[in-house]
Amino acid sequence: MYLRKKCVMKVERLDIEGLLVLAPKVFCDSRGYFFETFSQIKYEKIGIAETFVQDNESESASGVLRGLHFQAPPFAQGKLVRVIAGRVIDVAVDIRVGSPTFGKYASVELSAENKKQFWIPAGFAHGFVALEADTIFAYKVTAPYSQECDGGILWNDPALNIKWPIPAPIVSEKDSHLPSLNEYLKDPKFHYEK
Repeated sequence: MYLRKKCVMKVERLDIEGLLVLAPKVFCDSRGYFFETFSQIKYEKIGIAETFVQDNESESASGVLRGLHFQAPPFAQGKLVRVIAGRVIDVAVDIRVGSPTFGKYASVELSAENKKQFWIPAGFAHGFVALEADTIFAYKVTAPYSQECDGGILWNDPALNIKWPIPAPIVSEKDSHLPSLNEYLKDPKFHYEK
C-alpha cells in the first residue's frame, strides 16, 4: 500500500535572539522518506544568509557530553546542527556581552526521528549530550576550525544552571577544564550588536 505524508517546514524562533529550530519538509511513503537537509535559497529566506564552508560529523556513545564550545573571531562559527542516528539534547548559551539574554541558554531535543535542525549563530557556546548509543551528530559551519580561536565554557558551570538530562555524563579531559562564564568575562570574545 502506498502512503504519502507531507510535513510542512516549520521555523521556531526561540526566546534568545538568533536561535532557530527548523523542522524540514519530510516526504514519507512505503519506501521510506526524503527531505532536503539544506537549501541555500530556502534558508536565506528564513534569515540564515551564511556561507557554510565545512561539514562535520561525530559519533557518540550514550551519555557522552561534548561542549560547551565556540570559536572566537576571526574564525567565529555559526552552526547548523542535526542528528542522523540516535538522539541528543542540544544546548546553546548566549555569550554575547551586552545581550539581554547573556548567560542564558536554550535546549532542544534533536533526533533521527524528529529530523529537526538547530541554527546557532556565532556568539554562542554550543554543546550536546547523547541520549542513545551510536548517536551520529552532523553539522555545517560558517568558518574553518582554528586552534588559536578555539574556546569554551565549562558545561556544568553553576552560573549557567543548565538542566542536563544525565547527571554524570562522560566528558573529555579538555571539556572538564574549560573556563567558567565569569572567567570568560575577563577576556570576552563576543559583544552584542543590535
